[in-house]
Amino acid sequence: MNTIGKFESSMKMMTAKMIPGFPTALLLFFLVPVMIPVGEAVWLDVPPTGTKCVSEEIQSNVVVLADYLIISEDHGVMPTISVKVTSPYGNNLHHMENVTHGQFAFTTQESGNYLACFWADAKSHGNKNVSINIDWKTGIAAKDWASIAKKEKIEGVELEIRKLEGAVEAIHENLIYLRNREAEMRTVSEKTNSRVAWYSIMSLGICIAVSGLQVVYLKQYFEKKKLI
Repeated sequence: MNTIGKFESSMKMMTAKMIPGFPTALLLFFLVPVMIPVGEAVWLDVPPTGTKCVSEEIQSNVVVLADYLIISEDHGVMPTISVKVTSPYGNNLHHMENVTHGQFAFTTQESGNYLACFWADAKSHGNKNVSINIDWKTGIAAKDWASIAKKEKIEGVELEIRKLEGAVEAIHENLIYLRNREAEMRTVSEKTNSRVAWYSIMSLGICIAVSGLQVVYLKQYFEKKKLI
């Protein structure tokens, strides 16, 4: 909560201090590449047998766009792969077989780890590893800014300002998401601690009751045997 408040205050102060003109444009050109999230390029070496997966924890209502392509030195025989993308709840979002390249895009419906798994088709390449290049983009990085600029007829500093606004919104949403996750984890931790405490109290009570019954039983036993 305090982190989000400080972030918003700092952004307001930074906006208030900006002076129209060249310094503002220069500042934006320096800030935009730093603050806007970029896509992640992943290189996978998939073995002849087995599966390799990549995953990312993403919150809900986020656009995900990814391209994958087989990199092969042998241009005569191009190996093929199969791809499957699943949501945190196991829903199938993308599934292709015997392909050399492809693309998948979706908007997340729930928060959690989204998994993309790749496996090679053994018949297409023998016993060699298959190299795959994956370009994974999420959120603002998945937006087609060229199309947006053309549609809304914006360019230059105005376009960079739009990118900066989107980056700030994405950071703010991530902070809120992290805060909510922290609250959920705190609630789970408190419930677990409460259950452990009650379990300990119950265990202690049962031990005391069993000990008392043992004492009563032994006393009655010794009295019957006239040992006490």
